[in-house]
Formats: sequence, structure tokens, C-alpha cells
Amino acid sequence: MQRAEEILSSVFGFSGFRPGQAEIVEAVAAGRNTLAIMPTGGGKSLCYQLPALLGDGVTVVISPLIALMRDQVRALRETGVEAGALTSGNTEAETEEVFAALDDGRLKLLYMAPERLASGGTLPLLRRIGTRLIAVDEAHCVSQWGHDFRPDYLRIGELRRALGVPLAAFTATADEETRAEIVTRLFDGTSPETFLRGFDRPNIHLAFAVKNQPRRQILDFAAARRGQSGIVYCGTRAKTETLAQALREAGHVACHYHGGMEPDDRREVEARFQREDGLIVVATVAFGMGIDKPDIRWVAHADLPKSIEAYYQEIGRAGRDGAPAETLTLYGPDDIRLRRAQIDEGLAPPERKAADHARLNALLGLAEATCCRRRRLLSYFGEEAEPCGACDLCDSPPDLFDGTEAVRKALSAVLRSGESFGAGHLIDILTGQATDKVRERGHDALPTFGVGRDRGKAEWQAIFRQMLGHDLVRPDPERHGALRMTDAARPILRGEAGITLRRDTIRAPSGPVARALVSEEDAPLLSALKAKRRALAEVARVPAYVIFPDRTLIEMAERRPETLDAMARISGVGAKKLESYGRAFLEVITGAPDAAPHPARRRMAGRAEGGVFDRLMMAQQDLSRGTDGTGKFLTCNPATLARIAESRPRTRDELERIGGMGAQKADRFAEAFLAVLWDG
Repeated sequence: MQRAEEILSSVFGFSGFRPGQAEIVEAVAAGRNTLAIMPTGGGKSLCYQLPALLGDGVTVVISPLIALMRDQVRALRETGVEAGALTSGNTEAETEEVFAALDDGRLKLLYMAPERLASGGTLPLLRRIGTRLIAVDEAHCVSQWGHDFRPDYLRIGELRRALGVPLAAFTATADEETRAEIVTRLFDGTSPETFLRGFDRPNIHLAFAVKNQPRRQILDFAAARRGQSGIVYCGTRAKTETLAQALREAGHVACHYHGGMEPDDRREVEARFQREDGLIVVATVAFGMGIDKPDIRWVAHADLPKSIEAYYQEIGRAGRDGAPAETLTLYGPDDIRLRRAQIDEGLAPPERKAADHARLNALLGLAEATCCRRRRLLSYFGEEAEPCGACDLCDSPPDLFDGTEAVRKALSAVLRSGESFGAGHLIDILTGQATDKVRERGHDALPTFGVGRDRGKAEWQAIFRQMLGHDLVRPDPERHGALRMTDAARPILRGEAGITLRRDTIRAPSGPVARALVSEEDAPLLSALKAKRRALAEVARVPAYVIFPDRTLIEMAERRPETLDAMARISGVGAKKLESYGRAFLEVITGAPDAAPHPARRRMAGRAEGGVFDRLMMAQQDLSRGTDGTGKFLTCNPATLARIAESRPRTRDELERIGGMGAQKADRFAEAFLAVLWDG
């Protein structure tokens, strides 16, 4: 390691390694397959850059963002290291310069995006230049169900096998499941030498707050840090633009950034953020992994992130220089509904959706924590810690109360209603609201009906939110978000354990609340219907609204038709769309495949003749072996019954003349059929 320490000093200008770096550098330099999970700002890039200078050949770095590659290449060249990047953002001259350096044997580090691995010329190039190591930055992007999945990362394992060289993978964000996926996809399941260097960033102050006039909350947070570089993350593109404008009107230097902007405009924002002090960027998560600015002093989330992994990654962009940095994350019921809907409307299999709901529960648990947030955050990643003294809950302990009785009432409502309903319906039961839905299901007769009248709807919503955060209940993706009790809840329900909740996050926020498309109870079904629409639209290669517009899906979610006849009465469901899509959407609503009706019956769906057809069919079944049940088996085919239902004959003679009837069938069925047609 003596030569490594010399290069560390002479090239990079550091007097010593940071904690954990030396062992990783040694493993990578020795050519061992390596997986290193290090906190953001912990010096990951040095762990593959320095080994690249210790031997012959080229280290190929797979990195997810052009901006990140450009920054690292620029920084390496400033230190005298020959490095280059092959990206779609290169000018022709830049690309020629990189190839010239490769041909001359001068280049030590070659950066490329994972998408380049799909090119047929990449493997021959990497063989020709003498590749000795593959380094993978942001290795969590290989996780197919992670928050930053990049499909082309799946090609890296194949590249490693083809070149026969060692691979070193680095990330700051990987729970146990993601680490296992990295090992499987990059290392073929063979265990690399793994370094888990901790997730604690003690210089970052953590804080959460329930939304209460959220724009004002963000403006106040920024005002207290005026002149400092910061990032505000938003859930939508439109919000980045309006909030950036509000910050400018408040006297800040601010700009927006999202994936819908032109590439040149995005690059301009990235360049400004790197060179300007005190600039605030209001962005979606598109402003992500390429941010390598060391002196970001604060990160705020105007909306709840997707998961703890996403939260940790995003706040980790603050304070990379080790100096104090601050964070604020706002959250509210609308955020949670949005994140649930994004999970439910995705095309992931049910078990993955269930895992994503559990991850969102974990983030809610962090938001609703009753003691040190850092302890809660680190425990999620498998680390233990003492109270940090550097989070809002350590600064000012929350207002707590014994929530055991309230939680037991809520869990009882979950169980007594068959674990088949969401929080909205359960709150109606607890508060004694005899809605049509409550009465139809007989839930106004449950022992739990009205036992929670002492609390308002907003209080119960907050209690259910905290129950989700404690992972006592989880939404069931296969039952449109119905809450199911977890094993962790059973000791509380049985009276064997208690639970402490926060009173301060129960208080109803003031200010406007966004109007949802449907009630909270119907939102998961609407999400499931949208997911089905999306899948059908992708197969048909048409916009989603061509299948059904939103207003039709909203009506389906609210009315919940259970038959094709009921489906045909939904606005926007014409005969052709009923034929094409009716059964598929019925299966989503009912949870069971719809028995395929005869085409003649399908054509009458939603019409009065359809009901007549069904009654004729029942009358026929009753008489199929005569009035005494011993006669010869005799029936009319569905096409004949359809003709009878549509033509409605008034006499036996008219009935007998209908195609498919005849005298024998008229003798058996005429009296019953005419009664259906005219007596019913």
C-alpha cells in the first residue's frame, strides 16, 4: 500500500485515506471482485480511480449520468490523470481526442454510460485497449425494482464474463435486498469481497414536518438559509417551475430542473449550479446522481420521496464536504396517496408491489418517528446508533401519548370487516358514519361501529398513517389497497403490548387541501384500473385515453360494476369497447375472471333484452327435462333465446316460427317463455 499512499498524496493531494478507503483500494488493486457500500461523500470514486493508476491497462467506469462523468473527467485531468468519457454529449473533437489517447496507450480511466454497452462495437473496443478492471458507479441502478433502475446495467455482468476481468461495484444506497440483487446480476451470485462502510452522515441535520401551507414552509426554510446553495425536490415537473418562480419572487437566485426540459437547458442549470454560489435548484429526481457539488448546504423535499433509499440518496447530496448541512422533508395525506397510486398503477408483480408498500411504510415510520430520526434511519440499513442530537426530534422531543386503545379499536375494525377495506371505510365504521357503503355491508351492526366517535376523521387518518409507519397494517395490492394486519400488530390487539403515538402530527393542518379524483376508499381500485388501461394501451400501441378516458375509470371505481350488463351502463363504455375490454376491467374490479358469455348474450349487455335472455335461460333450465324432471333433455341454443328476447313474440304460433324453436320445443317451453316475456 506504500505506492498507493504515495499516489494518494502526490496526485490527489490527500495526507491519508478516509475511514474504510484503504481496505477497499487494496482489494480493488489486487484484482478481487469487490462490492462497496459507502455513504455519500465517503470517497467512493477514489476507491477505483487510485487503483487505476497502480497498474497497466485501462479501467472502464460505467456511470449513469453524463454530467457526473464530465465532472469526474475534468477533476482527474486537473490532477494530471489521463481520463476521458465516451458519451452522447461529446463533440466530435472530444470523441476523437479520447480515441487518440486510447490508441497511444495514455488513457488510464475511460468513462461510459451503460447504454453504450448495447453497441456492437463496445466489446471489441474494450478488448483492444487492454481493459483490466470494470468499475460500476451507482451499482444500485442494477436493481430492477429500485428507484433508479437503468435497464442497460443488466448488461454489465455479461460484459465482465466476456472480458474476464474483475469488477468493482460501488453505491451509497443498498438495503439487504438490493445488495443481494447486485451480487446476482453483476457477479453471477458468487460472493464478491464486500465492504459495508456505514450509512451515517453525522454532519446532516434531519427534519420532517407535516404539510401546513407547504409553499410558505419551503420559502421560510430557504429564507433562513439565504445565500446558501440548496436543492428543493418536488414530486411533479409543474411544481418545480411554480416553486422556483416563488423563490425568485422572494429574492432568491433559483431555477428549475426536470426531465421534460431540453437537454441544453438542463446542462445550463447543471453548469450554473456547479459554478454559482447560493443558487437554489428546484427539481424532480431527474436532478440526481450526477450532482457532485461539495458545498450544498441544504436539501428540502416539498413532497414525500418514494422510499427511505430515495430519501437517503437525495439528502446525501448535501454536505459532501463534511461541513454542517440541513434537510427538511414535508409530507401529508396527498403525498401518501400519490405514492400508493404510483405503486398500484405500476406493472410490477403483486409481491413486488407489496414490498414497495412496505418500503413506503418504512419511510412513513421515519416521518412519524417518536425518537431520534438518525437511529430510525440507520436501523433501516441494519446499523445501531445512539441518539444523535442532530435531528428535529432530538432538538425538540415530540408530543407523545399512549395510543394503545385507539390502535386496538382500529385493528378490531380491520379484522371485523374482513381485512377488505381501506382507511376511509374503516374510519366511517369507527366514527359511526352510516354511509350507504357501511349499511350495504352490514357494518353498522359491528361491535366497533361508532367506538371511535371521540376522535375526528382527521385524527383517525393520522392514527392510521402512524399505524402504517409502525408496519402494523399494510395495503394489499391484490385487494385494491385493503388494509391487512401484520404479525407485529397481534400483540397489541391481544393486549400483550402497548404503543406510543405522536399527538403533534395528528393536529389537522390548516390551508387548502387538494381535491382527490375519487374518495380515499376508491383510490386503490382506480389505480388498478389505470394499470390495466396502461397495459392494454401498450399492447395496442395507442394512448391510454383511447382505451377509456379517466372519467370512465372513475365511474367504474365508484360504481364497481360486477357484470357486463352493469359495465355497459358506465358512461363511455359503448358496445365495441364492452366487447373488447369489458371482461378485462371486470376482472380487475371483481378480482375473478368473468365467465365468457355467449356472443349473442354479450351483444345485449346493458340492454333490457339481456335481462329477458337471462330469465328465459333460467326457465329453460327448470324445464330441460320436463315439468316432472323425467322427460327427454331438451334446450334451445343461446342464439334462439336471443332472437326470442329481441322479437318478443306474443303467441305460441309466433314463438314456434322463430328459428331454432319448432313444435317440439314450443310444446315444452312456450307457456314458460311467454310468461317471462309478458307476465314478468
